[in-house]
Amino acid sequence: MRRLVWIGVGAVAAVVVIHRGRAVLDRYVPAGAVQGAGLLVRLPQAARGFVAEVRAGTAEREAQLRHDLVGDVDVDELRAARARHRSEGEPARGRRAGASTEDPDDGELGYSFF
Repeated sequence: MRRLVWIGVGAVAAVVVIHRGRAVLDRYVPAGAVQGAGLLVRLPQAARGFVAEVRAGTAEREAQLRHDLVGDVDVDELRAARARHRSEGEPARGRRAGASTEDPDDGELGYSFF
């Protein structure tokens, strides 16, 4: 119970100090200076908010692109499966081990657009 009383006393003291501090500021400091100081206080908060929004938007867009690319597949599970296949010595799907990536026709196409 005593702690609750002291918490209440602290809250009342904080309100009184803030109220009287603002009264002193209004009396001795020009209005433009107080508004300018308020702007300096709000500017970093606005910058943090902007950065947080950009990060959230980036994460949302990344999730959307990933879903469009691979669907509802668990990407971490696919990566783990790929690592298991590589460690077992299996070649990557769609390629033979040691297969050449050179064009077999060597530039001679069997058709023409002309």
